[in-house]
Amino acid sequence: MIALVDAGCGNLRSVQRALEYVGAKDVTITSDPDAIARASRVVFPGQGAFGDCVRALDQDGGALRGAVESALTKGVRFLGICIGMQVLFEASDEAPGARGLGHFRGRVERIPDGLVEHNGSRVKVPHMGWNVARPTATSTLGAKDSDGAWFYFVHSFHCVASDPTVPCARTTHGVDFVSAAAKDNVLAVQFHPEKSQRAGLDLLSRWLKEPS
Repeated sequence: MIALVDAGCGNLRSVQRALEYVGAKDVTITSDPDAIARASRVVFPGQGAFGDCVRALDQDGGALRGAVESALTKGVRFLGICIGMQVLFEASDEAPGARGLGHFRGRVERIPDGLVEHNGSRVKVPHMGWNVARPTATSTLGAKDSDGAWFYFVHSFHCVASDPTVPCARTTHGVDFVSAAAKDNVLAVQFHPEKSQRAGLDLLSRWLKEPS
């Protein structure tokens, strides 16, 4: 069973449909810690605000946080998407004082306003639309230094990793930021594979085929 973590961050049905389209047989949307504990794989998707997501994790004495942390540490194949990537870091400028899961060392910072592209146009925040994720380390996204693929992004904040071995893809939008991170059993992506047409479906398919 694949547990699709429901932390009230939205976009769950489209992720579920994308996983089923590429062959997943049992994808369960759940906020039940026991169901997450039984899952063979865990997907933490989301869109919205870091603080709201963390508050959902900490409700009811932090039972949901505990279940997600257990999945991260016991080696279950884990995929974080968008906000689900950001909460894997320690903290975010979007919600000072809110404690992330801390699986990746580092924090989440806002894309600065007022940046200018090479062609003289102003960089828009939020970063919304298609952009290239360039692999910087061999991972589910592809071989190191390959051309990368186009994915769909919607975000105003980006992850800054303290550990240089964690980033596995980077993207440029005013700043050069970490668009994917990986460590052991965990892959996290800033973009939305479920909105990224063939490239996103291919990524989800490769992730499903990785050993649990």
